[in-house]
Amino acid sequence: MQMEAPNSSAVGSRWSKLGTTLPVRNVQALAADELTADTIERYIHPDIDANTVLAEHSDDVPVIDLGKLSSPGSVEAEVEKLRFACEEWGFFQLVNHGVPDEVITGVRRDAEKFFQLPLDVKNAYAQRPGDLQGYGQAFVQSNDQKLDWADMFVLYTQPIQARDMSYWPSQPHTFRNSFEEYSSELMKVADSVATFIARTLDGDPELVADKNVVQILRMGYYPKCASMPEKVLGFSPHSDGSFLTILLEVNSVQGLQIRWHGAWIPVKPRRDALLVNVGDLLEIMTNGKYKSIEHRVTVDAHKERLSISAFHVPNLDGVVSPVLGVTEEKVLYKTTKVEEYSRLYMSNKLDGKRALDHAKLS
Repeated sequence: MQMEAPNSSAVGSRWSKLGTTLPVRNVQALAADELTADTIERYIHPDIDANTVLAEHSDDVPVIDLGKLSSPGSVEAEVEKLRFACEEWGFFQLVNHGVPDEVITGVRRDAEKFFQLPLDVKNAYAQRPGDLQGYGQAFVQSNDQKLDWADMFVLYTQPIQARDMSYWPSQPHTFRNSFEEYSSELMKVADSVATFIARTLDGDPELVADKNVVQILRMGYYPKCASMPEKVLGFSPHSDGSFLTILLEVNSVQGLQIRWHGAWIPVKPRRDALLVNVGDLLEIMTNGKYKSIEHRVTVDAHKERLSISAFHVPNLDGVVSPVLGVTEEKVLYKTTKVEEYSRLYMSNKLDGKRALDHAKLS
């Protein structure tokens, strides 16, 4: 990845303006009302059963031990497991990740407490026109598109200078501190994982080194849907426009499914793990060797689900291209400007295609 040092004070503003989303009714409040066919119609996905769900493979998602990657006696074997996970699955559970238990506990607690606040309190942090940060929904670009059964809260967390603290809740009172600590710890994890991914490619760690990484946190709240859980989605199928994504399951309610060999595989939450996945930009850099896999979120009939996704992305002035020496003979992807790709990704939610398809050479 080729990088130029960004103006940190402008980073958050530039990312916020890459896309827009229309205001829609709060799903948490909607779920609390008696649902009718009319109110839920926009949330029904008629093609939800287009692919088989293979629950019997839910334990097959690879598990990578960061402690073993960091140990001279076990690193080689664990690097091979990491290579397999990136090539075949695009996802892996990361254990012994080094984030202190008290930091995980704090961020889980405050995410749950935030979504328990009255709607008018949460709306004090609502998305503003033309800004993707804040409380609301993502990628709503049409008044007739199908909607996801979820509320989102997006914060630009790194670099620190890019933060707009008007979006950072003062309730619960520990929120800012716990999310600050969690954000900082995840930056260390992301750096370690990227370094070992470079090793799986037999490349110089500098290939993936970027001291100007942008981190965006997105909390997802997926209310229960007692009436038609099998017909709605918490998040429609998509891949991530990041380099790496790190997800924390807040309350261990299952819902995430990943597309694997044409079927959907439910991912069982692990309390001791962070879930890491390859993003589009890493697939481009590895010329398709490592896969940015589509995934979706289903909804439970009886329990709400909460998660926190952390997207790690090169700065907008960066350029990503297939790295010579670790790619196949034929180059499959164009050299891509991060800002252009991110803008395309934010605007490419209505035509059924992936932004990644536009980065491929014909």
